Order: sequence, then structure tokens, then C-alpha cells
Amino acid sequence: MPEPPLAPQKPVVGVGVVIVKGADVLLIRRGQPPREGEWSIPGGHQELGETVRETAVREVLEETGLTIANLRLVDVVDAFGKHPDGSLGTQWTLVDFRADWVSGEPKAGGDAAEAKWVPVARIGSLGLWTETVRVITAAAAMP
Repeated sequence: MPEPPLAPQKPVVGVGVVIVKGADVLLIRRGQPPREGEWSIPGGHQELGETVRETAVREVLEETGLTIANLRLVDVVDAFGKHPDGSLGTQWTLVDFRADWVSGEPKAGGDAAEAKWVPVARIGSLGLWTETVRVITAAAAMP
């Protein structure tokens, strides 16, 4: 009989950033799991000794080459991944910010396979995770 899958020992903290430039937001196509191949906002794991804001700035620079400013908290999202047997496989605490674009042209790097500006009006048609759509919509509505 196969061993049951291991349960996570603690949640993983991830940080995402909705970067706004006029009526557009920046999306990346994920180059690695989770959600490999899907469009999302830039972001990644918080490293030990790093604040969530430092994580946001670092991940945006690594994945897109962009410089951002004016970080504002949008929401904190709990995400759970399940094994095929229904047991808990992963647990993420996702801290999502809104930021203003300052400089740079999008260039995919890190674990991003592609990066591009997308009109906020098109977000709902891209097959994004429903929580990502909700966070982008909330961020775009912020002053």
C-alpha cells in the first residue's frame, strides 16, 4: 500500500503585486508550478529576514525588470492545494499589493516565462484564477 502524501507543516508566505500603468496592469505567464503556464500577477516566496514589502519589490524586479513605487496592501488570500485523495497538500498565505509603475519595460525573468501589459478591461477574459481577478479589480479601483 502506498504511503499517504505528506501534509504541510506550515503555510508558505507568497507576495503578489498588481502593477498599474494607466489603464493597464502587468501580468506574467508562470514558468514553474504552481499554476505553470497560467497568467498571474508577479510575485513569489518571502525569504527569511525579508519584509513582505521587500519581497514585493525584489520579486517584481526579478520577474519583470520593472521598478515600482507606492505599495499599498490590497488583500491577504488563503490558498489551499489538495492531493487527489482530498488531503491538504499545500497552504499559501498570499499577501497582495498594488504598486505604481515607475520605470522599465517588461522583460520576463526569474520563474516568469513571459511578461506583458494588459488592459484592466480584458482581465476577466484571460482565464485567470478567480481570486487573481478579484485582487486585480480591487487594486485597479484603488486611488
